[in-house]
Amino acid sequence: MAEGEKLIPINIDDEMKSAYIDYSMSVIVSRALPDVRDGLKPVHRRVLFGMHELGVRSNSAHKKSARIVGEVLGKYHPHGDTSVYDSMVRMAQEWSLRYMLVDGQGNFGSVDGDSPAAMRYTEARMRKIADEMLADIEKDTVDHQLNFDDSLKEPTVLPAKIPNLLVNGASGIAVGMATNMPPHNLSEVVDGTIAYIDNNDIEIDELITHIKAPDFPTGGIIYGYDGVIEAFKTGRGRVVMRAKANIEEVQGKESIIVTEIPYQVNKADMIKKTADLVNDKKIEGISSIRDESDRNGMRIVYILKRDAIPNIVLNTLYKYTSLQTSFSVNNIALVKGRPQLLNVKEMIHHFVEHRHEVVVRRTEFDLKKAEDRAHILEGLIIASDNIDEVIAIIRASSNADEARDSLIERFKLSELQAKAIVEMRLRQLTGLEQDKLRSEYEEVMTTIIDLKDILARKERRMQIIRDELLEMKDKYGDSRRSEINFAGGDLSMEDMIPDEQVVITISHAGYIKRTALSEYKTQNRGGVGQKASSTRNEDFLEYLFVGTNHQYMLFFTQKGKCFWMRVYEIPEGSRTSKGRAIQNLINIEQDDTVKAFICTQDLKDEEYVNNHYVIMATKKGIVKKTSLEQYSRPRQNGINAIGVREGDELLEAKLTTGTSQIFLGLKSGKAIRFEEGKTRPMGRNASGVRGVTLADDKDEVIGMVSVHDFDEEILVVSENGYGKRSSIEDYRITNRGGKGVKTISITDKTGGLVAIKNVSDSDDLMIINKSGIAIRMSVEDLRVMGRATQGVRLINIKGNDSIAAVAKVMKDEEEVVETNINDIDVELENGTALDNYETETEE
Repeated sequence: MAEGEKLIPINIDDEMKSAYIDYSMSVIVSRALPDVRDGLKPVHRRVLFGMHELGVRSNSAHKKSARIVGEVLGKYHPHGDTSVYDSMVRMAQEWSLRYMLVDGQGNFGSVDGDSPAAMRYTEARMRKIADEMLADIEKDTVDHQLNFDDSLKEPTVLPAKIPNLLVNGASGIAVGMATNMPPHNLSEVVDGTIAYIDNNDIEIDELITHIKAPDFPTGGIIYGYDGVIEAFKTGRGRVVMRAKANIEEVQGKESIIVTEIPYQVNKADMIKKTADLVNDKKIEGISSIRDESDRNGMRIVYILKRDAIPNIVLNTLYKYTSLQTSFSVNNIALVKGRPQLLNVKEMIHHFVEHRHEVVVRRTEFDLKKAEDRAHILEGLIIASDNIDEVIAIIRASSNADEARDSLIERFKLSELQAKAIVEMRLRQLTGLEQDKLRSEYEEVMTTIIDLKDILARKERRMQIIRDELLEMKDKYGDSRRSEINFAGGDLSMEDMIPDEQVVITISHAGYIKRTALSEYKTQNRGGVGQKASSTRNEDFLEYLFVGTNHQYMLFFTQKGKCFWMRVYEIPEGSRTSKGRAIQNLINIEQDDTVKAFICTQDLKDEEYVNNHYVIMATKKGIVKKTSLEQYSRPRQNGINAIGVREGDELLEAKLTTGTSQIFLGLKSGKAIRFEEGKTRPMGRNASGVRGVTLADDKDEVIGMVSVHDFDEEILVVSENGYGKRSSIEDYRITNRGGKGVKTISITDKTGGLVAIKNVSDSDDLMIINKSGIAIRMSVEDLRVMGRATQGVRLINIKGNDSIAAVAKVMKDEEEVVETNINDIDVELENGTALDNYETETEE
C-alpha cells in the first residue's frame, strides 16, 4: 500500500446499495426518462442543441450526419456514437414520431425494421418545428449547466414552444421504472392546453373533449375508449390499437386490404409471423399474403380462400397477429428532477408553468436589453443637443479615456454613455440621424413600458402563451391520423359481423350456404321465379330458412342427433352458388342427413333456455318436447336429441315457449291441431309419444307448425304447385294421437301435400322447385279459403318438376311490385308461363 493511503472497511451490502442507487438515479435522471417540460431525454436535447449550435437549422443546408454526431459526441454526450445517431434517426422517421424534429436526407430506415444507412452517408438538418423547440434559447430563458468536461455550457431543458411530451410521447426503460407515453395530435393538445389556461380548475372529463385520444404516426384505429379515459385520468392505461382494414375483391377473390398498422409494429415481421401461422394451420382461410406497399402508402393484401368468411378471418388476424396490439400507457416523467406519474392535466400544468417561466425570463432579458439601449440613447441625445461643446471637449482631450472622463464630469453621464459618445461616428452628427435617435428612444421607452406591463400582470403572460400556442397550431396542426372506435373493447368475434338477415339454404345432397336476404326479389303469384342456386346434377334445394348472423343454429338430423353452430360460421355464398357440404362443417355421420334446424338467441342466457322448449316430430307421427336448456351445452360430435325408432326418422324441430298449439300436416292432405301442453317435457334420449295416427303405410307426416299467434293462417302447399291459406279456427282442437281433419283436397292434379306453414299478411313466401328455381311472393296475394278446398296455383311447374321446399320470409317494406302478372300478355304453353316472361321487382 502506498504511503499516505489507508483502507476504510465498508459493509458490502451498504456499498452495493449506495452504488446501485447512484447508478439507478443516473439512469433515471440522465438517460431514460424525459423531462416533463420539453418532453426530451438528455440525448435528444443534446442532438437538437448540437444542431442548433452547428447552425444546421431548418433554413440551412443539410449536413452530414457524422458531422452532427461528432459535434454532439465531442461537446455534450460522451457515450457511444450509435446512441446519438439512433436517437437522431428516430427523430427523422415519420412512423416513429408524430411530429418529426429532424429532416433527414438519405436512407433513414423503414417501417419494416430496415437499418438506416451509416452516418457517413446520410445528411440531416432541423425541421421548422424543432426550431420552435429552441426558440428564444439565446435570451437566457432556460438554465444551462457545464458539460462533461466543464469546458462548455449546455441547456438543462429547451424553451419548447410546443408541448412536445404530449404530442410526440416518449418511451424508456430506467432502473426500477419505465415510461411509455403515447403521441397526441398537436391541434387537440393546443386546444386542451388553452382550455386549461382559461380555467385552471378544468376537470379531466372536460379536457378529454379537446384531447380525444392518442394519435399515432402510423394511424390505425383506437379500439375501445375505456383504456384511453383511464390513461388520461390516472397516467396508466391500456390503449388497444388495430390496423385499418377493408374487404375488397382483388382479381375475383375476396381479400383483406390493410392500409395502416398499429404504432411500433414491424410490418415485415408481422407478415412473416402471419405467414407462419397460416402454414401451421393456426389461421384458416388465407391463401396468400402480398405486401404491395410503395412510396404512395402502405398496402398489405391478404387473399382469402373461396369459402372463407372475410370478417371471421379478419377477427382471427386481430386475435393472433400484430394487426391488433395494445399500448400500455405509463406517464412517468421527470418533474424538477424527480420521476413522477402524471395524468394529462398534470402534464399540461407543468408545460404551462414552464412556458410561463420562459416568457418571464425572455421578457426580463428583453427589458434589460431595452433599458440598456435607452440608457445609451439618453447619452447620445444629450451629446447631440450639445454637439459643439462635446466636439470641443473631445478635441481638447489627449486620449479617449481623458475625453470620456471629461464628458462624464461635464454632462453627469455614466461610463457606458460617455463611451458611446466617444465612439460616435461623424455621420451621426447630421440632423436626420439626430431625429432617428429621438424616434428610436421613444420606441424603446414604449417597449419598456410594454415589457414592464407583461412582468406586472400574469393574465398578459398567459395571453402571450395562448397566442403562441395558437400560432403553433396554425403552423403545424393537422387532422387526426388514428380513428377512434368508441364502441370497441374486449368484444367477441360476432361483434365485428353485422347482425343482418340472411337466407340459409340446404340442398338435398347436404350443401349449405347463407346469402343476404336482400339478394332475393319479390314476384307475383304465378311467376316463373329466378334461379336460386346452381346445384349438382340431380341435386335440389330442400330446406330454406331465414335468420340473422348472430343467432345460434341447432341442426337436427334424421337419426335424432343435434349439432351446434353460429349462423355467421355458415359459409357465405351468392344466390347462385351451391354452398359447402354440411359434412365439412359439422361431424355428421356419412349416412345421416340434417332434417331440421332451429335458430335460437344466446344459449348462455339461463332464463331464455329454461323458458323455451324444442318440439320434434317424426315421419311416423311421433312428437316429443324437451327443454332448450338440454341443448345449451352441445359437444363437437353432437348430442342425442331424440331416440328414433327403426324405420322412422326425425322430420321437424321447432322452438316454443310451452304454450303453443301444434299442427301436424300429413301427405294424405289431413292435419291435426292439439295443445303443446298435451306433451310433457322429456329427456334428450326419450323417443316421444304419438302425435297423429297415419291413414295407412304410405302416409307420412310432411311438416309441423307451432302456433303462438292465433290471428295467423295455416298455409298448405301441394307438390304440383297448388296452395291456399285457411283460418286456424277451421281446424278444431283435438287430442294428440287423432287422425286429423282434411286440410286440402288431394287429387292427381295437385299431388300430395309437401308443406304446412303458419303465415300472415306480413309474410312473403319462398317456394323452391327440385330443379332449383325459386320464387318469392307475397302471402297477402293469396286469399283465405276453406280448409277442404283444392287451393290455387302458386307456381307454374314445368314438365316433371315438383316443389321441394317452402319457407316464409319477412316482407321487405321497401319492395314495390312494379309489374302484375295480369297486366302483361303471357303466352301459355300447357298452362306454364314461358321463361322470357319473368316478373321481378325493382329493389
